[in-house]
Amino acid sequence: MAPQFGPEFQHELAELLAWRRDVRHFRRDPLGEELVAELLEAAQLAPSVGNSQPWRFVRVRSPDLREKLAGHADSEIARAGASMPADRRAAYAALKLHGMREAPEVIAVFCDDAASAGSGLGAATMPETRGFSVVLAIHTLWLAARARGLGLGWVSVVDPAHVTRLLEVPRNWRLIALLCIGHPEEPDVRPELERKGWQARLDWRAQVSER
Repeated sequence: MAPQFGPEFQHELAELLAWRRDVRHFRRDPLGEELVAELLEAAQLAPSVGNSQPWRFVRVRSPDLREKLAGHADSEIARAGASMPADRRAAYAALKLHGMREAPEVIAVFCDDAASAGSGLGAATMPETRGFSVVLAIHTLWLAARARGLGLGWVSVVDPAHVTRLLEVPRNWRLIALLCIGHPEEPDVRPELERKGWQARLDWRAQVSER
């Protein structure tokens, strides 16, 4: 029999969603292997087009590779900053956009565009749904991490081709995200981009239309 989720659980789920954060400041405490396995197992429960499960997780354990990734992100962040409008550059420079040198766990997440599972069901006219499926797995992992008191930071200011070469993954794997995972230095009531005046959360009603 399927479980029934009552008001108390619904409230706790709403709290979990509201307290999800994109974390950049991590403690260096290591994460146990069992805990990391729990997160990856939770991600495997995400929905995917045709049940293709096209996500591929690469745990970056090598200190040398982690430093190369961090250095590459630093360079790309600086380059992106140079193209920012003049009135946003100071605010951009004040943001910390990755925690790869501090987070105890760094995971590169790829989409296998040649995944055989699912036999292409649902992706014939919209192949990009494989990538969307990977994002759902990331979000599932994100919530599982937050429920365990962990923070997750999505690093996106990187060159996907460079990261793919650096990690020597198959050519048909497409980078979706670099994730930093660990205990946050401190829980934040408000998202960092709101606190620093970069972007407030929009009212959901402004995002909905009818036809």
